[in-house]
Amino acid sequence: MNGGRVDRGETLLLDGRSLTIQELYNVSYGKKRVSVAAAATERLERSRKLVFELAEQDQPVYGLNRGVGWNKDKKITPSFFEDFNRNLLFSHHAAVKPEATEEEVRAVLLARLNGLLLGHTGVQPAVALRYAEFLNHGIHPVLRLRGSVGASDITLISPIGLAMIGEGDVRYGGELIPAGEALLRAGLEPLRMGPKDGLAIVSSNAVSSGIGALALHEGRLLLELADAAAALSLEALRGNVSTLDPAVHHVRPYQGQLESLGGIRRLLRDSDLWDNQNAESLQDPLSFRDACQIHGAARDSLAYTESRLVTHLNSSDDNPCVLPDEGRIVACANFDPIVWVLGFEMLGNALVHVSRSSCFRTLKLGNPAFTGLPRFLTADEASSIGLCTVQKTVTALDAEIRHLSNPASADYYSLAGDIEDHGTNAPFVVAKTRDIIDRLYYVLAIELLHAAQAIDLRGELRLGKGAAAAYRAIRSVVPFLDQDREQTKDIEQIYELCKSGQLLQAIKSALGEQ
Repeated sequence: MNGGRVDRGETLLLDGRSLTIQELYNVSYGKKRVSVAAAATERLERSRKLVFELAEQDQPVYGLNRGVGWNKDKKITPSFFEDFNRNLLFSHHAAVKPEATEEEVRAVLLARLNGLLLGHTGVQPAVALRYAEFLNHGIHPVLRLRGSVGASDITLISPIGLAMIGEGDVRYGGELIPAGEALLRAGLEPLRMGPKDGLAIVSSNAVSSGIGALALHEGRLLLELADAAAALSLEALRGNVSTLDPAVHHVRPYQGQLESLGGIRRLLRDSDLWDNQNAESLQDPLSFRDACQIHGAARDSLAYTESRLVTHLNSSDDNPCVLPDEGRIVACANFDPIVWVLGFEMLGNALVHVSRSSCFRTLKLGNPAFTGLPRFLTADEASSIGLCTVQKTVTALDAEIRHLSNPASADYYSLAGDIEDHGTNAPFVVAKTRDIIDRLYYVLAIELLHAAQAIDLRGELRLGKGAAAAYRAIRSVVPFLDQDREQTKDIEQIYELCKSGQLLQAIKSALGEQ
């Protein structure tokens, strides 16, 4: 059990119905252990019993005694159950690189396990429990992430089933080793596949939903960071805070907008901006004035997507669906994730606006017409170029973000003999959303770089408590630009400060928040 160095702290009890995004993140990145509720195990056993009852009656059931996909007309005899399910795992191993990280694999394992616990797959309980054993022992099958059309991740996820029977490779204790060896080291026996087991393993959106949950966790932290960048830039501009009047926002009370308003106001608490408002500056550029509205729209998009994904994580996406209470197994299309895939598409578009407004704030901070400071925030215009060329970097990143936001969910083929004529490209939509988020961390890092430089050039400012904490955190890794030096290193330092969560933690500590 020490092989994967899994956290030995409090264990997460899974019941199939109450998994949160934060809990999934804790298991993925914090290596939190999991256990299965007794009621969930009972549901698995009842569902499995029904599978055997129907198998004995020889009722035609997709994936049980009949083939899958275009082969749904092929009969599977009981003597062939194990071979058919093994073959299903091998034949659906068709993905290509890149490979998932260990954290991503853990997210996939947990997403699938939680869905299985509802008891609508008919999988043998030992298969479901093996997901928990993999998580707790730190056995991480090698998953490749390209090849799914987003109508279940059937080409991506079979290596998990293969590892359960001792086939394929896994990462265990920092090594890439054969799955059979990892099972032996962990004291686990290879499983034998029975009726419906193979389909229960491969017919799932767990790659998309598990990694999608990580993306939403990253996105929520990113939007907090965006509020911090906007607040620090407003300090640097000496901007107008009248647009942060709560009364104005409550006449149009969108939830996300109010959340961003509260965040930015907390960051600017005790700032001298509230005392020394420039009466001549009635309206700042929209990139400053609209921050709460723009960030709020992204928050609302994220909230919609999260609500749909959490529903998915706590429900069954299996076809066919086992209904133990009714004694039936019913063909369905619950594997179609379009409802939350569209949410990710919307979120990507919302983040474009966050990125673009950040870029415009950055460009304004380098323009004397808006700041009254030296061009490109140089410390000495006679001998220094300052932050001139960084404008190319930030706008290039923004262009990439805009193109990544282009919709992909509607681009699919009709496959499997024209039976499977709908898809969502869910893994790609999730992946490009994460790519947007990563690039946006860089965009915001560059804005923060400019804001800190402008604040130093102004001197003697009383920053808000949160804004001051953000400024100090930046200056702890990147000094004032008093003469030209490599900008790449400065950008990377602030990016890491942001991506690691250290900057947000510094702000929360200063504000007395958790």
